[in-house]
Amino acid sequence: MESTAVTSTQPALTTRRARREAEQHTQAMRMQAARRTTSFDRLVTGVTPSVSKSSRPTSSVPAGQRFISRATVIGTLAAATIAAPLVQAADQPGESPFDVEAPPTGPTVLDLVTQPVERPAASASVVRAEAITRPESAASRSLDRSPLPNCDVNAPVDGTNGALADHSLCELWQAGEYLRPDAAMSLSALNEAFRASFGREMCLVASYRTLDAQYAIQASRGWYAASPGTSMHGWGLAIDLCTKETGDSDVYSWLWANAPSYGWQNPSWAQLGGSKYEPWHWEFVSGVVEKGEWHG
Repeated sequence: MESTAVTSTQPALTTRRARREAEQHTQAMRMQAARRTTSFDRLVTGVTPSVSKSSRPTSSVPAGQRFISRATVIGTLAAATIAAPLVQAADQPGESPFDVEAPPTGPTVLDLVTQPVERPAASASVVRAEAITRPESAASRSLDRSPLPNCDVNAPVDGTNGALADHSLCELWQAGEYLRPDAAMSLSALNEAFRASFGREMCLVASYRTLDAQYAIQASRGWYAASPGTSMHGWGLAIDLCTKETGDSDVYSWLWANAPSYGWQNPSWAQLGGSKYEPWHWEFVSGVVEKGEWHG
């Protein structure tokens, strides 16, 4: 009898236990599903759905961490909102999302460099003082700059070929050499340029020749010398250069290039292929033209 009673209660006990375990398993599954739904809603909306006290599980996450997670989600959404238009603008080649559409204002560097500078006007007293002192100071500077300060370029040319008046001649930098005033002044200016280039004075063999000197030259050189009374040396309009000038290619090339700017040239008849080859003979062109004797 005792063994039969034990055997009859065993199936009922097993059935109740299985039912209770099944109910506990079902309740656990529901609670797990509820937790998943609550976490997703909190992540998206930041609001925890209302759950009955009996079914809401107790959260194991501290309140501080829950707040940080919500702030992180909001910050992420804000960053995505800002970054989206920047990424779209960056996809367009040649443009920058940070470009300012407004045109630049203000002067450019070129405008500042090329802008004329206005000089303030001088007072009336300064202008009057300058006008009073200018003639004397200008004349003084002109006299100081003159290569031949004792030569009067406006002096009249009196006399004949080989017999010019003293006031119609000016002595050059080389002692004993003379020319007509305008020719002397021009040649002296050329000599200053020559000195600046070569560091010395230009060397001369002859300049103005008296009639007696012309006869002497003809006697010694014959055909090479001009007929006495017709030479441009007799008018103070010609010079003969030293061999150190005609024999130096650099010097002679410089003279050939620069002397015409000062009114001096080697005439064509004295050049190679001319009637008389005299590379040393140079003439003051305007003066020779005045005499009607310039032949190029």
